[in-house]
Amino acid sequence: QVQLVESGGGLVQAGGSLRLSCAASGRTFSSYDMGWFRQAPGKEREFVASMSWRGGRTAYAGSVKGRFAISRDNARNTVYLQMNSLKPEDTAVYYCASVVAGTPAYWGQGTQVTVSS
Repeated sequence: QVQLVESGGGLVQAGGSLRLSCAASGRTFSSYDMGWFRQAPGKEREFVASMSWRGGRTAYAGSVKGRFAISRDNARNTVYLQMNSLKPEDTAVYYCASVVAGTPAYWGQGTQVTVSS
C-alpha cells in the first residue's frame, strides 16, 4: 500500500506562508492524482487541492484559490502545497492523500497548520 508522509506544518502569523511536503512511497498501483485535504476541529475533512501525478492537472477549493499552489516532483514522488497569505481560518490538520477515481484511498498522518491573528 501507499505510504504518505507530510511535513512542513507549524505556527505562522496571518499573512505568512508555509510550504507543506508530502512524500509518497510503497505504491502498489498506478494513481495519477494526489490531493491535499484539511480538517479543522469540529468540522469535516475538506478538499483543498489536487494534482494529477502524471499530467499535472490541478484543482483548488474556492477558499484557497489564488493563495495556495500545489506542485510536484515526480522524480522524488513528492507533492507540495505552497500556502501564502494564510488566514486564521486556514488553521487545520492538513492531510495528503492518494486519490483514486476521485476518492482518497490512502492518507498521510497529517501535519498541523496553525495561523495566528
